Parts: sequence; C-alpha cells; structure tokens
Amino acid sequence: MDKKQKKQKMNSISTKTGDCGQTSLANGERVAKDSLVMEVVGTLDELSSWVGLVIAHLEDNFSSQEDILSQIQQDLYQLSAVIVQAPQVKFKKLALDQLEEHSAVLEKEMAGSWQGKFLHPGGTKLAAQLDVARTICRRCERLMFKHSDSGPKKVPALIMQYLNRLSDYLYLLRCYINLYQKHSEKQLTPDK
Repeated sequence: MDKKQKKQKMNSISTKTGDCGQTSLANGERVAKDSLVMEVVGTLDELSSWVGLVIAHLEDNFSSQEDILSQIQQDLYQLSAVIVQAPQVKFKKLALDQLEEHSAVLEKEMAGSWQGKFLHPGGTKLAAQLDVARTICRRCERLMFKHSDSGPKKVPALIMQYLNRLSDYLYLLRCYINLYQKHSEKQLTPDK
C-alpha cells in the first residue's frame, strides 16, 4: 500500500469531527453540514441510493440495465468528488457520451410505441422507483445550478449536461420497463 492509499484509509467510520455541524470538503475546507455544497452532495448520494434500489429490484429480463445503472452510480460518485473539490478529480465527457448512447438505444427499442406525452408517474413498482430517482435527479440539477451561481467556483457545464441527460435516461428506462411489463400508461391532461 502506497502513501496515497494509506492516507485515504479510514480507521473508523466515526471521526467525531462533525458533531458540531461542520464537515470537511476533500480539499480540507470546513463547511456547515447544511451548506449548499453539502446539500448538493447529499442529493447526489440520495440519487445514487435510489439507483441502487432500482438495481436491487431489476428482474432477469432487464439485467442488461444493471451494468449501466452501476456505472451511473460510479459517475455520481465522481460528480460528488468534483463538487467537494477532490484534488485532480475530473469528470470525463465519456460518461455523458455513454449516457446519451444508452438513451438512444432505449428510444430505438421503443420506436413504435414511444410516449412523447406527460404520463402519470409510476406504473410497475420498478418504474415507480425510477420516477422517484428521476425527480431526485431534477432536484439535484436545480441545486447544482444554485450552487454554481452562488459558489466561488462554477460547476463545470459537463456536470450540468450529465444530470440533465440522466433524468432523461431515467424517464426513458421507466417508460421502457412499463412497456415491456405491459403496463397501460395514463396520460396527464390538464382540465379545461
């Protein structure tokens, strides 16, 4: 184990350094636990946890999505590292490109029955979980813009693009699952 690995090793999960409402960013800066940067990181963690719940409930006929969703969890971890200013961590465009490719595949597979309308959230249990993940992703995106506008450092545009495409992908996957589990979608229509 080299020095870098030793430095990252945690002796205990309980450091007791956050007992008074402060925590450290990766660069050592202390911030309030309720600061906007920690709100963003916490929401990224929440989103990753929901993606983990979706993975846990994937059925065999959707197992091809497991690797994609696991990669998304890794991408979200990378995003968090950038936001907490981990030295030398960069978010790569490859993550965005791959996400766009996965969305294109889903759209193509649903070609004859693609829903371009506003749909009632939910459907099957798995689709409903994806709807929750999608809404958390949108919240994270809003918080990220707020953080970028108020912070000393702008959040890279690539991260904003990734979150926007991720919510699209989660929506497409939700539609795909409902379609293949033969759930009849209900369209949202405003009263006139």
